[in-house]
Amino acid sequence: MSKQETEGVLAHELSHVKNFDTRLMMILSVLVGLVAFLSDWFIRSIIWGGRKQDNDKGGGTVLLLAGIIFAILSPIVATLIQLAVSRNREYLADADGAVFTEHPDALASALTKIAGDIKPMEHASNATAHLYFTNPFKGKEATIWFSSLFNTHPPIENRIKILKEMSI
Repeated sequence: MSKQETEGVLAHELSHVKNFDTRLMMILSVLVGLVAFLSDWFIRSIIWGGRKQDNDKGGGTVLLLAGIIFAILSPIVATLIQLAVSRNREYLADADGAVFTEHPDALASALTKIAGDIKPMEHASNATAHLYFTNPFKGKEATIWFSSLFNTHPPIENRIKILKEMSI
């Protein structure tokens, strides 16, 4: 990479620090964990501590079913929200890095070069994917429509397009 491209990448990363992204994502992780804990607690209390009432005329069954559905879906929704925030913070870091260096085209060029490397990271995991500059699972993405919902980074093509529009 050229000096300007390296500066763009560093400015992108420093903007994460400036925007307190680590703190925000830590808070979101705790909230997602809390939702998962409460969901697990609810399901376990149903399995092990439920009591039967014969005179509820089916009302309790409806509430129980709604509670189970909520307990199953809420951790998934919370995780999707966390991942959406992560993707938006990447766009913000790109924009801040481009404004700071005054060379959005250099950051776009760096992203293009990084995107050209099709070899996936050998030791990448879902737990650390957000720490990478781009999606570390190159070539492993699912082709189904909702796969992008589970990425920590937005599509690199979109990032490059936005940066090129900033250059104009």
